[in-house]
Amino acid sequence: MSLGLIGYKLGMTQVFTDNGTVEPVTVLQLGPCPILQIKYPAAKTEQGVEVRKDGYSAVQLGFKDKPRKSATRPEQGHVAANLKSKRKEARLKAGIQLPPKADCEPQRHIREFRLDKGVGFINKFECGPAEAKLTVERIRPKGDPLQPYEAYTEEMTLKVGQTLTVADVFKDVLAVDVTGTSKGRGTQGVMKRHNFAGLPAAHGAKKVHRQAGSTASLGSNRGSGRPKKGLKRAGRYGNERVTIRNLAVVKMDPENNLLLVRGGIPGFPGSLIMVRPTNKVGPGSPKSKTRKRVAVAKKK
Repeated sequence: MSLGLIGYKLGMTQVFTDNGTVEPVTVLQLGPCPILQIKYPAAKTEQGVEVRKDGYSAVQLGFKDKPRKSATRPEQGHVAANLKSKRKEARLKAGIQLPPKADCEPQRHIREFRLDKGVGFINKFECGPAEAKLTVERIRPKGDPLQPYEAYTEEMTLKVGQTLTVADVFKDVLAVDVTGTSKGRGTQGVMKRHNFAGLPAAHGAKKVHRQAGSTASLGSNRGSGRPKKGLKRAGRYGNERVTIRNLAVVKMDPENNLLLVRGGIPGFPGSLIMVRPTNKVGPGSPKSKTRKRVAVAKKK
């Protein structure tokens, strides 16, 4: 996973591009997202002893302010820098250095974006308790017909309390991965849930048109009659985490914190989503567009 943003799915519409074509797009409202915490694997004390901390590197983001009267005390203490508590005073007296706070309002939604080298255009990173330094690879149009795009690197410094916007994260991003929760459709049969074809609907078949087929083989499984693992049967359909990869970015509106991507994404209008630069590689990926094309002479 790479650095991304949290937001809402607003709905679908269509827009006209510069060359006059119509693109079906989904409108996403992303951010602004304050950085609440930076997680890092280990740290060295003043005595030079390495202490294991979180065990991984990640950036924790929040989205949408939550009223203080509706937030619990732990939620307030997670972001507040001047909240008084007995445990905090005891730790300060013991000489323990407390992690920095974002000093913002409590957040309704909190998500983490793990930082992995070589995934999602992150070349290298270095995380500490207060800030994280990233080297991000971006792709911009070049104008050359043989090589229309070129890759370049950019240094980013993320600090606790900093607010990330669409322009900061998705600058010169050609495609994104969108993660959301699909619509819940309740208990459904195998034809709708797994796209089964059903049984023959000709003369002689009675009330079996939408059935799943024979279940006689269940009794021969381990001699217990239990169904085999992974057997496709009727059950709950939807309401699960789904990621749609490599959706092209059609337009970005930094003033209104909007991102327009081509195609549909999981969830209903108003549902929570996570968006990050795509980690797809190979043909069809953004990195494949930076390769130089070979001009082939036409035969007369």
